[in-house]
Amino acid sequence: MSDVENPQQQVQDEIKKICFEGAWAWIIEIAFWCLVACLIMYLIRRLIEGPFYRKPNRIDGKVVIVTGCNTGIGKETAMELARRGARLYMACRDAARCEAARLEIIEKTQNTNVFNRTLDLSSLSSVRQFAERFKAEEQKLDILVNNAGVMATPRKLTADGFEQQMGINHLGHFLLTNLLVDRLKAAAPSRVVVVSSAAYVFGRINKQDLMSEKSYSKFFGAYSQSKLANILFTRKLSELLKDSKVTVNCLHPGIVRTELMRYNTCPKTWNVVKTVIDIFIRSPKAGAQTSLFLALDPKLECVTGGFYYNMLRFPVLPRAKDTEMTEWLWQESEKLVGLKQSLAGAGKKEENSSEMEQVKVVARED
Repeated sequence: MSDVENPQQQVQDEIKKICFEGAWAWIIEIAFWCLVACLIMYLIRRLIEGPFYRKPNRIDGKVVIVTGCNTGIGKETAMELARRGARLYMACRDAARCEAARLEIIEKTQNTNVFNRTLDLSSLSSVRQFAERFKAEEQKLDILVNNAGVMATPRKLTADGFEQQMGINHLGHFLLTNLLVDRLKAAAPSRVVVVSSAAYVFGRINKQDLMSEKSYSKFFGAYSQSKLANILFTRKLSELLKDSKVTVNCLHPGIVRTELMRYNTCPKTWNVVKTVIDIFIRSPKAGAQTSLFLALDPKLECVTGGFYYNMLRFPVLPRAKDTEMTEWLWQESEKLVGLKQSLAGAGKKEENSSEMEQVKVVARED
């Protein structure tokens, strides 16, 4: 009996040697679940970051403007375009910060054709000065990325008396793009990329209070209205340029960790919560990917008037397709920025001229 028990006891002793007991068992179990949690977090993070534009196509020698590119999404967009060979004009309000970003981009991309140009979209005078200087330097513009913007700011006025978010996010870019259309046409096929936001779904174009003088809501009012204006502008401009081989598309970059959040007024006690939330917010590099897709992808050369997210075209709500509102906003924007000759007006003039020519031909035949 003892001979039988001895082998059994030996087996049990061997099992005890192999298995961990006590504190070691707890440590191994905790480590295992930590690894599982890390793997899950990594997969969630990859999902949040979204797809990256990985096609290797280059744009050597192409002339590019990116507004608001000394930090955040704009900087990552500019960095990648420079890496692919662009002749890059960095259009920023703060010349010193822009210069620091420019030197970093040159160092990382080895592309010396990167230029620092001052552009304050809150000043129509600055927009005109930038456009005049650019047109004196370049005869064409291949890609214009309207990236700069502000979000949920306290109510302020621009130098020209516009509500700040509408003034910078929409009117500044509206004037800039119109002033550079001839250079875009000269480079055709060329592209305009407009950074909008899914926040447009909360927006309404308030004809009676476009500048939020009667009532002001930082996010659901002024900001969302300006992002809706971006989409209406995109659709109208794409229509006006449909026969010119200049494409115009807009996008939602996702919820991105950038300086746009600087007006967040959460109490300091929320800092821990904010740190956790940040895990679920995109990096600026990830936020730039759809901008890069619209600026670079060869298959979009003839595609225009779309709203994109994660490199996919998405339908927009009826209010973003309202023809009457689109026409009103375009005409109102022309008046506010003081455009003497608009694209819409030029188009009508060409149509009238064409009709007059036809009348003359008919008259001669008669």
